[in-house]
Amino acid sequence: MKPLNGIRVIDLSRILSGPYCTMTLADMGAEVIKVESPAGDDTRNWGPPFIKCESAYYLSVNRNKKSIVLNLKTEEGKEILLNLIKKADVVVENFRPGTLDRLKIGYETLKKINPKIILASISGYGQTGPYSKKPGYDIIAQGIGGLTSVTGEPDKPPVKVGFSVADIGAGMWAVVGIQNALIAREKTGEGQRVDVSLLDTMISWQTYLASNYFASGKNPEPQGGAHPNIVPYQLFESSDGFFNVAVATENHWEKFCEVIGASDLKDNSKYSNNANRVINRERLIPYLQDIFHTKTTKEWIAIIESTGIPCGPVLRFNEIYEDPHVLAREQVVEVEHPTAGKIKMTGLPVKLSATPGEIVSAPPLFGENTREVLSTLGGLSNDAISDLEEKGVIKLGSVPAEI
Repeated sequence: MKPLNGIRVIDLSRILSGPYCTMTLADMGAEVIKVESPAGDDTRNWGPPFIKCESAYYLSVNRNKKSIVLNLKTEEGKEILLNLIKKADVVVENFRPGTLDRLKIGYETLKKINPKIILASISGYGQTGPYSKKPGYDIIAQGIGGLTSVTGEPDKPPVKVGFSVADIGAGMWAVVGIQNALIAREKTGEGQRVDVSLLDTMISWQTYLASNYFASGKNPEPQGGAHPNIVPYQLFESSDGFFNVAVATENHWEKFCEVIGASDLKDNSKYSNNANRVINRERLIPYLQDIFHTKTTKEWIAIIESTGIPCGPVLRFNEIYEDPHVLAREQVVEVEHPTAGKIKMTGLPVKLSATPGEIVSAPPLFGENTREVLSTLGGLSNDAISDLEEKGVIKLGSVPAEI
């Protein structure tokens, strides 16, 4: 038993935000049917690296799904899709706003054939507003949403965050929206549209930075590894690397001063409370940095952690996936792929005690489940399926050539 058993999702999305959303739903038990165009999800060709013939990028967000290929530019392809949607609970798409309407499969059409359908639309700027028709990508949303302006070192050019947080965050909000819509449908008996954008995601994550701006009227500036409201709460350099420390309370501060051999700081009025430390950070941080240059990262972490103050190293990926805690939390899993063999993937971030999610299957081959879905769910005979393939309406699964 998984929480979303019995929920069927038609996944029209591609690349990252939508596939991350639908993968999360699939991990929790939903049946996800990934509908690809005859060209396939763009990310099937994004690489290197490839694992044999499969793009590592594509593999990262498409597990636990079925893949069918439909040409939605044909009337027959649209008819097949609408028949599938009649038997579905959720549709997820991340086309530019207006695309579904142009194809005559927009929300108004979908709810006429299935009043319970939930349509989740992920876009760069949302379904309304002056920017709604613009194409939206992660790097653009990070910039317009303010994240780039506060990332990086002071007095240096703005920096994009290393993960695609606008895309992934929008995918997560879409999951939240879909689950809320499913709960609402239990009460009303009707579906609804979920409208999520990358830009709204970035703005929703501003939290205290937005509040700081509203309170002061001052634009937040990049702090490097530091925090605008708490000192010291940041990255420091040791004699052999880097580590983060979070001195978040006055009790922490007193212990911190003692354990690093700087007990004189406790009695200095310039640093006696967090507000004073924020005001005088330009004098305090270099003083602390000189101290931290005297020992290794491992030594400082052992010393600081002994007091209960949060701290930790800055790990590279080869270190992350050897970390005993990461492994104990099952954040590295291995599945068997039909062409790539055994592949490693990141694990489920949400742990449910009674109805846990599960990684059941590897990401599907291109069109791997076209025949299965169209025969069992679409009610088509083998002859009808072969005829549709000859017309170019569908494609059946095939093993790609090794790259």
